[in-house]
Amino acid sequence: MRVFIDVGDSQAELGNNGVVLHIHDNAGVKVGRLRIGRATVEWMRGRSSVRTRSIRLEDLIADVLDQAPFTRR
Repeated sequence: MRVFIDVGDSQAELGNNGVVLHIHDNAGVKVGRLRIGRATVEWMRGRSSVRTRSIRLEDLIADVLDQAPFTRR
């Protein structure tokens, strides 16, 4: 699967390492990291990579995102 990231006027195709999003709660405490790659999405809870959950990107789209209701923008 080809995965691209758009940032402003730039666009790039994700490589083997993907992109990592650092997730913090509203108080600024780090909740974990979300790594989005070409084939998988990984959730790394907390500060370490010891507790990792991985799901195929195709499964995430089919099982989760396609089931979510649409909202208007």
